[in-house]
Amino acid sequence: MLFRSVRIAGLAHVSPEEVVRSEDLEARLAPIYSALHLHAGRLELMTGIRERRFFPEGTRPSASAARAGELALERSGLAREKIGTLIHASVCRDFLEPATASVVHHALGLRPQCNAFDLSNACLGFANAMVVVASQIEAGAIDAGLVVAAEDGRALIDATVAELLRRDAVTKNELKSAFASLTIGGGAAAMVLARTALAPRASQLLGATSRAATEHHTLCHGDHVGTGGMWMQTDSEALMHAGNTLARATFDDFLSELEWRRTDVERVVTHQVGVAHRKLLLESLQLDAARDFPTVETLGNIGSVSLPLTLSIARERGFIEPGQRVAMLGIGSGLQCTMLGVRN
Repeated sequence: MLFRSVRIAGLAHVSPEEVVRSEDLEARLAPIYSALHLHAGRLELMTGIRERRFFPEGTRPSASAARAGELALERSGLAREKIGTLIHASVCRDFLEPATASVVHHALGLRPQCNAFDLSNACLGFANAMVVVASQIEAGAIDAGLVVAAEDGRALIDATVAELLRRDAVTKNELKSAFASLTIGGGAAAMVLARTALAPRASQLLGATSRAATEHHTLCHGDHVGTGGMWMQTDSEALMHAGNTLARATFDDFLSELEWRRTDVERVVTHQVGVAHRKLLLESLQLDAARDFPTVETLGNIGSVSLPLTLSIARERGFIEPGQRVAMLGIGSGLQCTMLGVRN
């Protein structure tokens, strides 16, 4: 899918201040580590994640998403009356009903004619929402749209630790399957997409390609347990290899769709899962790791926020320069993959 007239008019992120180190989580799991004769440092060794960040306890996703949305709107320079669609694209939501987008819509003071809804697709939600808004702009249905997302892994991590400690005995395999839950961090991001006429000098969204491999939907499952806590089981190794196979096929389609060669990709932004995932992905796609901007070591896996937040930080720090071609490589459990091409 190619876009001829879509610009990234505004991009912003919010990173929480509270830092939780992997060794802090292992200290809480000390009884299990002792019983299994494990040494501290295993979590960072397996994932490459030293720390992750959380919003203050009790912060609703809508509040963080609205903060990022306000920043993105300000940076876009567009009047909020131009926004025709608002999508909240997180895994985390304020509640099941109504849509968290309704809360964000009200907080941002968007016009009544701006439709608002949630779009959730594991870690791929933000990328999917970008495609939806871009397609509406391309079709002439709206002039501009806003995508927001806010994730916070505190509740999942607390529930995971509590569940592991509650059990009479935990095997190494059970602990390993819970490790993915302990990598989740927090953050928020927002992006204003607009018709070229409204932001002619802004970065251009060139196109997007998607593929699915839903035969692997059993590799990562998260759901409510007990009195409302979350529990997620992940076959991390199988998920990594299946996701990597899907990414290779999607990347071939992506290059063909945009009529790019590998050498045309000047910068890469990936969904940040873990150090091993990043290394395998870049090797498989034959992309130079120096073109990629990693954040996972200090921010953890931020779900749907990971891709836009990493793009935002990379741009702020000058890693991505004006005019460079950027490949945004998104993937989510299910398995689903979406890749987007940007000319910064």
